[in-house]
Formats: sequence, C-alpha cells, structure tokens
Amino acid sequence: MSYTVEDLSPEDVAAALANDEILLVDVREPHELLMARIPEAVNLPLSRFDPSDIPDPQGKRVVFMCAGGVRSVQASEIAQAHGLPYHQHLAGGIKAWAMAGQDFERG
Repeated sequence: MSYTVEDLSPEDVAAALANDEILLVDVREPHELLMARIPEAVNLPLSRFDPSDIPDPQGKRVVFMCAGGVRSVQASEIAQAHGLPYHQHLAGGIKAWAMAGQDFERG
C-alpha cells in the first residue's frame, strides 16, 4: 500500500507553529537533539517509533520532522499504516529549517 506524504516548507511549519496549528514531532535520536532542536517539537525517535506514543494533537495537524526529511516521511507512512491521518512533514528537516534562517536551539 502506498501512502501520500505532503512536503511542508520551513516557512509553512514556522507559520503553523506561530499560529498553534500543528503538533511537531521530531523523530531524530536524542543525541541529534544536542546539535539543534526546535523547542516546540516533541521527540519520538524513529528507532523506537510507535504511533500510539504521539500525544493527542488536540485538533492540531501532526507534522513530522527529522534531520534531512527521510525519516520524517517514514514516520508519516508508519502512522498512516496505523490508520492515523498524519501525512505532513518538514521537507529537508532541521537542515532546511536552519538554511531558511528559522530559529532553533543548540544543546
């Protein structure tokens, strides 16, 4: 079965975060967060990803992110395979986010 994953730009994600419209789920591993992280993101590492661990988005859209945009697509596909309507990710991941000049924290 194939799933559809929609690419969102850093600007799309930043605007949605500012408007409190999304729950951002970072599927990178904990050691990766030491380099750069988006403070609003919830960390659920892909290595032990279980869609049932995603917090209740309370009406918000769920958007996945990772380092470069590969694992976030995988997380979306896994969530969709479990019947969840989570089909968006930050295209290019934290790398694209930083390149676009968006704010992030280190360490």
